[in-house]
Amino acid sequence: MINHSNENTLLDDANSYDVNKELMGAISSDFVKVADQLKEASYQIRKRGFSEYPLFVASRREVPVGQLLIGANELENQWNYKASFLDEFIQRALIGPESVDLWKENYKKPDEYCCLFVVHGDFAGFVYIPYPED
Repeated sequence: MINHSNENTLLDDANSYDVNKELMGAISSDFVKVADQLKEASYQIRKRGFSEYPLFVASRREVPVGQLLIGANELENQWNYKASFLDEFIQRALIGPESVDLWKENYKKPDEYCCLFVVHGDFAGFVYIPYPED
């Protein structure tokens, strides 16, 4: 994870090196169960003009960011998934204004990758997971 001058700024240039293999495995195995719904939500967020940068908050506990899309155990998943987008992260000072351009540069194609903001224990950061191929 890249921390810039604004201590509230969190960025990632791909997948954070702070994500250990066990956590990445847990996220990936849960993600497969909800991937189709998240991909459709990403498409709708962009199609309806809410944002060109949809992202999803994944956590096992309540996090005051985003709107609940899929609750834990709804689709045999263990994580909660909330829909959000870049503007909310800027408004909540999770991404500082001076880091917006860098964040956009690192954002992966939303038709191919899901941008997850994972909150788990002491870890909070962006993770990009490719959507399963049809």
